[in-house]
Amino acid sequence: MEESFSLTFLIITTIVAGILAQVVAKFLRVPSIVFLLIFGVAVGGNGFGWVQPRDLGLGLEVIVSLSVALILFEGGLNLQLGDLGKVSTSVRNLVSIGTLITLIGGGIAAHYLCEFPWPIAFLYASLVVVTGPTVINPIVKEVGIDRRVGIILEGEGVLIDALGAVLAVVMLNIVLGGELEAFGIVTDLILRLSIGAGIGAAGGWLLSQFLKRSKFVGDDLKSSVVVATVLGLYGLAQMIQSESGLMTAVIAGIVMRAESIPAERSVLKFKGQLTVLTVSVLFILLAANLSIPSVYALGWEGVQTVAVMMLLVRPLNVLVSTWDSTLNWRQKAFLAWCAPRGIVAASVASLFAIVLTERGVNGGDAIKALVFLTIAMTVFLQGLTAGGVANVLKLSASDASGLVVVGANPIGLIIGKLFQSKGERVALIDTSAELCKEAAAQNIPAFVSNGLDTRALADAGLDAIGTFLALTINTDVNLVLAQRAAEEFRTPRVLAVFIKEDNKFKEIQQAFGGRVPIKSWNKYVRQRETRLGEVRLNEQFGNQLAQFNSLYAAGQLLPIAYERKDKLHIVPADITWQTGDRIIYLLYTPKAIAASENKPTENPANNVNNMTVMEAKVETISEESPKDLKPESLNNNMEVAEEEKEQDYLDMAREILKKIR
Repeated sequence: MEESFSLTFLIITTIVAGILAQVVAKFLRVPSIVFLLIFGVAVGGNGFGWVQPRDLGLGLEVIVSLSVALILFEGGLNLQLGDLGKVSTSVRNLVSIGTLITLIGGGIAAHYLCEFPWPIAFLYASLVVVTGPTVINPIVKEVGIDRRVGIILEGEGVLIDALGAVLAVVMLNIVLGGELEAFGIVTDLILRLSIGAGIGAAGGWLLSQFLKRSKFVGDDLKSSVVVATVLGLYGLAQMIQSESGLMTAVIAGIVMRAESIPAERSVLKFKGQLTVLTVSVLFILLAANLSIPSVYALGWEGVQTVAVMMLLVRPLNVLVSTWDSTLNWRQKAFLAWCAPRGIVAASVASLFAIVLTERGVNGGDAIKALVFLTIAMTVFLQGLTAGGVANVLKLSASDASGLVVVGANPIGLIIGKLFQSKGERVALIDTSAELCKEAAAQNIPAFVSNGLDTRALADAGLDAIGTFLALTINTDVNLVLAQRAAEEFRTPRVLAVFIKEDNKFKEIQQAFGGRVPIKSWNKYVRQRETRLGEVRLNEQFGNQLAQFNSLYAAGQLLPIAYERKDKLHIVPADITWQTGDRIIYLLYTPKAIAASENKPTENPANNVNNMTVMEAKVETISEESPKDLKPESLNNNMEVAEEEKEQDYLDMAREILKKIR
């Protein structure tokens, strides 16, 4: 009875410590593995002694094996072949050539610095070729890194985990058998990977077809069916060829995602929650089983070995693997810095330490200690600084530039030209071939599509673009388009013209303001009843603010873009203006009023420097503004001065106004 309670207490403590570590990490916005490592050591034999993983016996090996399989399946399920296709060369090289570079470099470093025997040194290197989705994915999500870089890191993390685990087993067999033959190593590696990939591809496809055709299986049961099937496929692969099951799990996940299974969102959500629990339990157990004295025994030589891996081997890996890629130096620099090791390295190292000890081979504890030191240093140094490095390299989501607009109507053309004139990449998408032809005539790339086609969105460059705008005259369609951009491409800024009450997605911002009649504004532009103007906000805005918002509320003015810190943005409905903002707007000037404007007026430059900050939101301002203001008052008080440096990139947009019929 007491023995069963001790195991119960061990499991409960492990779960509580793991989830608590996740909560603390989430609150502090750092990689969860940081606190999982700290909490695991604290509750283990080197701390309070509450968790003794050796009490689980062989159960620890079973828990580790099944947990890693589920973690890698979830990683594969989150990968999209369409995304990987755009960076496939870089990912392929990192997983193949990069693995070889890390294996050789890590082996040399461990041999000469830590004085490991060559077989043990290369066994260590094989364990740390992996990165891992459990560490990489939270960093990519939290930092909001450039999309191409994020896809490469995620793809490498998932694929190299399975490859690295198999490679480590091959190296373990060499250590235990004492033979070292290149051809045998390669053959063994290919055999295990091929068997695992074949079973995973076939099993993933069959499971997808079953879920599509089995209408009697409810959504609440599908997630359980998926988990049971994945574990079954893993077990089958392990029976046929040991250590091929991890590749089975990864490939099964990738295939199922490509097949677009029913209730995909609920399955992904369930798998994500299960993975969080699995990672929490697994890493607490592994960290609790770590011997801190064995880590201290490595001395500075261990730190130097990890430093070589971080500062020499990884950069060389990235340099060679991305040599012919289109990545710029900033993207390559981030890839070279961000390679934290995670749960797979810890899991396999812990199992290998047990095997080596049982076989009487010295070095098991030293390898595990060096692997955990590698995990700790890479996670603390690289994981915690990833956000700062991304900001310095200008690779965060807020720094992403470019614009994709669905809706090649007159407003879309004007906005596109504004961004293009600012030196940003622009593409328009529309179902009308005629509108796309008009855009092409203005040297704006245009694609004939309904905007839901992910291939068309990818061709338009949405995977590397900072802003997406759904600008069709159908507000319901705009929300669907924006949702697709947010979910499939994770575009940093997603805006759409829609009725605010219809939006249930916090990632989507309402463009321009509430209930903007885009169809009417397109008509005004085609009838040449609009003027493109701008105003810069400074410390003495005064009454002009009320005039500006009065015209906006009356439907006579449409703010379409603003410039802040030399960067152009689409105006969202909930914007809070700041001093120095440069607002670009369309002013409705009916022909009768336009004719009266031929008479001389005072120089608007006299007033433009007397404006103050608009410290309120567009939608709320209009309620306080008078309704009887006429467009002339705005023209006399707010139209920007004819300064060349202020007018340069508006000229091209104004040319469109002249050409649109």
